[in-house]
Amino acid sequence: MLQSLHVKNLALIDETEVIFGEGLNILTGETGAGKSIIIGSINLALGAKADKDMIRTGAEYALVELVFTIERQSQLEAIRQLELPVEDGQVILQRRIMQGRSVCKVCGETVTARQLKQLSEILIDIHGQHEHQSLLQAGRQLEILDAYAGEELSKKKESLKEIYRQYRLAKEELTENDVDEETRKREMALAEFECQEIEAAQLRAGEDEETEQTYQKLVNGQKIKEAVSAAHALCGYEENGIGSSVGRALREIKAVSAYDDELKDLESQLLDIDALLNDYNRTIADYLSKLEFDGELFDRTEKRLNLINHLKAKYGNSIEEILAYQAKSEQMLDKYRDYAAYRMELAKKADTLRKKALAVCGEISDIRQKYAGLLAEEMKKALVDLNFQEVSFEIQVTSDEEAMSSGGFDKAVFLISTNTGEALKELAQVASGGELSRIMLALKTVLADKDEIETLIFDEIDTGISGKTAWKVSEKMGILGKEHQLICITHLPQIAAMADFHFCIEKHVEDNRSVTDIRPIEGEESIEELARMLGGASITENVLNNAREMKDLARNTKQY
Repeated sequence: MLQSLHVKNLALIDETEVIFGEGLNILTGETGAGKSIIIGSINLALGAKADKDMIRTGAEYALVELVFTIERQSQLEAIRQLELPVEDGQVILQRRIMQGRSVCKVCGETVTARQLKQLSEILIDIHGQHEHQSLLQAGRQLEILDAYAGEELSKKKESLKEIYRQYRLAKEELTENDVDEETRKREMALAEFECQEIEAAQLRAGEDEETEQTYQKLVNGQKIKEAVSAAHALCGYEENGIGSSVGRALREIKAVSAYDDELKDLESQLLDIDALLNDYNRTIADYLSKLEFDGELFDRTEKRLNLINHLKAKYGNSIEEILAYQAKSEQMLDKYRDYAAYRMELAKKADTLRKKALAVCGEISDIRQKYAGLLAEEMKKALVDLNFQEVSFEIQVTSDEEAMSSGGFDKAVFLISTNTGEALKELAQVASGGELSRIMLALKTVLADKDEIETLIFDEIDTGISGKTAWKVSEKMGILGKEHQLICITHLPQIAAMADFHFCIEKHVEDNRSVTDIRPIEGEESIEELARMLGGASITENVLNNAREMKDLARNTKQY
């Protein structure tokens, strides 16, 4: 639910904050008061294109902040999947618009425009004239039908998605491996040479590191010998060697250890050191005795290392990669040696997957046909409730195997007739702007229990309607407001009367500058606003009584 909207330095707004409530939130005001700025600011916070001219004259920046309270588990899970923060069940969207750039944040963390768009699709659904027009798109009509079909259809579509993915991969493999005879022979000759070259090397895992170590030892043999000899002399028992010094120290301690028990511990420690030095000197002497330069070994090692590095330069950065390259080349050789059989197997696999995918598409189409009839019946009832008295409504589902995709092979078209005796036609051929807004409202009412988005905004829902039709629309919005939070800008008193929360948008002059404010109204003030919307040049007592009667009628309607 959208809990609050805070706007600062945007167009005619100096600074204002709106606290929205559950159910139907109605925004009204005089023409030109700035009602479009309110919806525009919400759109800005959700990532709409920002223009520097939107910044209020004299201000350095404009700020829009939305606070959402998230209670539905499905929404929380969807937000977590986007790896965006939620703090104590709240999501705070903030957008700061400056000269030449803007910064978007979610709960204090800077986010990209793409992340903001994905988040907005989870939190809020805005229906303006553009969204009503989307009803005219066949693709959008299929989406609506699928949403109505719900889980029964979504499970089948998930199954199809995986089968279709495998089918596409099989087709791509078939296309990629369509080579002519000359190319095949050339690639076979190259692969055979490469496999033979790698095979002849008789490589084994880890050999490159071992060979490099041996080579470095041989190359640096003299340096190693000098260093080891020096270490042997320093630690040995010759004059000035550590071993000789330890031996003298041991003899000195032994001469007096009988006089103090503590000296026996020191003697014991020196004995250990002397033993370690003896072991060390024997080991290092043994190492020195073996340390001779082997020219033949050096030559073999150098040649082996050069061969390994040559193969690395051609086939991979490690022996494992070289062997993997060999395995891949051998697979290609196996494929090319019996190329006709290989192609036939690929084609058979692709054909099997296509038939499997088409079978699931057929099951999906059957489900859509079933729910198309059910949705059409519910839509007809909802449209009659919205004062389409002689309406006929059908959903035509047609299939085309050549148009198969991961979503099936169907096309859905909404057909409507609004007058007795007229043939059913596509929405684009019949519906006006006002009719489209009512059809969208009817859809939202029918899909209310399937729609996971809690907050819906209706802008220009009253386009082209009045009188009894306006009252029917307000009744539907009252029904929809029981399951969702609705925010609606309207010019019609019939719709405004149904408000659970009523806000008035006003423009006035402060310090020779126009300022737009929005504030909540209730009780008698709400009645006066309805009277303004009903009345003409002046508001009479009769107009006020009509407004009270309208408000009472709306209150009684919502109780059913």
